[in-house]
Parts: sequence; structure tokens; C-alpha cells
Amino acid sequence: MNIKHLEHLLALADTGSFSRAAEQCFITQSALSRSIQNLEEELGGKLLDRIGKRNELTPLGCEVVVRARRIVLEASELQRSAELLQGGGGQIRVGLGSGPGALLTTPLLCHAAGQHPDLRVSITRGSTELQLLQLRARQLDALVIDAYRVAPAPDLHITSLGYQPAGFVCRADHPLLQLPCVGIADVLRYPVASTPLSDEVARLLVAQYGSAADPQRMVTLQGEEVASLIAAVERSLAVYLGIVAAAREGLQTGRLVQLDLQPAQRAQAHFAYITLQGRTEAPALTWFRGFVAQVFATA
Repeated sequence: MNIKHLEHLLALADTGSFSRAAEQCFITQSALSRSIQNLEEELGGKLLDRIGKRNELTPLGCEVVVRARRIVLEASELQRSAELLQGGGGQIRVGLGSGPGALLTTPLLCHAAGQHPDLRVSITRGSTELQLLQLRARQLDALVIDAYRVAPAPDLHITSLGYQPAGFVCRADHPLLQLPCVGIADVLRYPVASTPLSDEVARLLVAQYGSAADPQRMVTLQGEEVASLIAAVERSLAVYLGIVAAAREGLQTGRLVQLDLQPAQRAQAHFAYITLQGRTEAPALTWFRGFVAQVFATA
């Protein structure tokens, strides 16, 4: 059975259109039609019912699509395994969430450049939803993202990287530091800078400080790049809310100070390392997994 014929059927099932499926497969519509016809002849039955402008899978077509997904995936993994065994594993394509990106990006690039100069490293940033799509499309090899934002799924292998303390951080000459006791109402007199926060963290903040601490209301400066948020905090009266480790350099040099909020902030970030179940791990990815674990263990 021709794997390409199965790939063409999957493209048609996913798009519902001969024109879009042909475009996705980089072939003409007539070539796609011949491919589907060849598969139907080989299997001895119709796979599609053409109803007006719509194309619907027949019962046989539905069964073939389910099995074809597994066959095409296994064929892809077989080819990838062969490439890895032949030395093609010198590349990693990883997606990093905002918090992990702040902790990992610079150390990863510096370490790879100094210790693994032949390793090709590609880092992608973006929303959790987009990165999960890219992982499932095999455009990324692994993700390091907010575990609270990922629902368990049979195709995902999720490894916890532990918890990171979160807190409020401001610049060293901020007026809040002159107060004998800082409460959430005091903080909210100033802009609050943060990455998009998970529903779980939002729930913890509201439970501890009330509805005024709902990130939808509290956060006025929001972005995925933690370094930019912290830079804004250093240059203004904005207050950073997020993992404290991301502000470590500024805290160590005295440019930034962590606020001693009353009551003490209890919410923590939970990060995870995520790959696809059953996918062959490249040698370079094994190294990356260990590197990530080491960075988070010492953060």
C-alpha cells in the first residue's frame, strides 16, 4: 500500500476539500483525485461520497482514516529513527513558554554555542495553544511550558519540572518600599506587569487577595517576554508579578527588590517538559532534557 495515497486521503479528510488538500500536499487536484481512486481500487470500496460540493467519508473511509493516521505516523517515525541512527540528530526545535523562556533561552544558547558548536538550536515562542499545535504537527521536538495551561492527553508525555516561587518585584527606589507594610491595595496603585497567567494561578490570587487581584483586572502591562517586562519595571514604577527567578540578575545587583507583601503571596508557577508519546528521542534532545532539568533544579 502506498503511504502517499494514505497521506492524500488524510489531507482530504482534514480539509474537506479537494482544492485545499491538493494545495496542502503540493499536487494538482487531478493528481489527488487519481490517488484517491487508486486507493479505492486497492481496497475494493468507495472511501468518499461526493454530495454536491461536499465530500463525506463513507463508513469504509472513516475506518481507513483511523488506521491511516497510525500507519503514516509509524512510517514517519521509522524514517526519523533511521535518520537519527545515521547521525542526523544534531538539531533541536523547542518551544518555550514565557517563564521557561526567561530562565532557559540565554543559558541554552550560550551553552550550545560554547559546548556544542555543531548543534543546531531553534527556539520558538508563542502561546501555549499554538505551541501544542506545532508539537503535534512535529514542527517542534519538545516544549517547556506552564503545566497549568496543558490538559492531559493520550498523545502527550508530560514531565513535571517542579514549582517556582512567584512574587511581586519592583525597582530599588520604588515608593512602595517606604511603606511599613505593603498590601495588595498599595501595589494596585501602580501598573502591574506580568505574562498571561493560568486560571489556576488566577484562582489562587483571588482566593488570597480578593477579586481586585484577578489578573484580568490587576495586570495592566502584559506580554510573553519576561525580560521586556522586567526592563519596564526597572525604568518605571511598574511592579512585576511572576517567577522570582526570572528577575534574579536585578535582585542580585540590587537594582530590583522583591516586595514583602502582606499576607505573603503563596501562588507558584508549575512548569513541565512535554514531548509526544512514542516519538523517538534524538540524541541532542536527550542532552536538552538533562540541561533543562539542571537549570530548573538550580533556579
